[in-house]
Amino acid sequence: MSTSGNKLEPVNKAKTPKGELTRQKLLEAAEEIFGDKGFYNTSVVEITQRAGVAQGTFYVYFSSKHEVFRQLVIMLNHTIRREIQQAISGVKSRREQEIIGYQTFFNFVLNHKNLYKIVLEAQWVDDEIYRWYFKTFAEGYMQGLTEAMKQGELRNLDPECLAYCLMGITIEIGKRWILWEGKEVPQNILNDMTEFVFHGMLKPGG
Repeated sequence: MSTSGNKLEPVNKAKTPKGELTRQKLLEAAEEIFGDKGFYNTSVVEITQRAGVAQGTFYVYFSSKHEVFRQLVIMLNHTIRREIQQAISGVKSRREQEIIGYQTFFNFVLNHKNLYKIVLEAQWVDDEIYRWYFKTFAEGYMQGLTEAMKQGELRNLDPECLAYCLMGITIEIGKRWILWEGKEVPQNILNDMTEFVFHGMLKPGG
């Protein structure tokens, strides 16, 4: 499975509703165990036992443990980008889009901590899918930032550099409060994060 371009989609979708239910059980089981134990400490046997299916059934949908891991990263990418796009649909102000985007991202991670641990682990498991995840995310982000620059809402900066700066801030804030402490990002932190993004750290006139 190649990750060239941005058309990467989940594969081996089941042909019947019953088959799709089994596939989803395997994905959910893999998400739980990978999130708890990590990729290298997880076995296919554990995944099938958690899903309640025969080991041979796993290979009907996935060729290996590695493939189910990749599918979870792909699923996260598609799901979280779709949720953010839906949340900001119709919102005109770039500032408001950013704030809503941060809140949507943090809420998603809070409800899918194991899934997000998986994408962070991907840098050691599958560098190709890890890079694809962030490049795809960044390309969508860059489009919105470029449009805001054209509208005069943002300074004319390199949109790729800006996208990765903003992604990095969001990821690290999410790790600090959601992954490490298992709680929502405090409102004062979200406020300060937004203030920093739009006004920097220097005092006016500094």
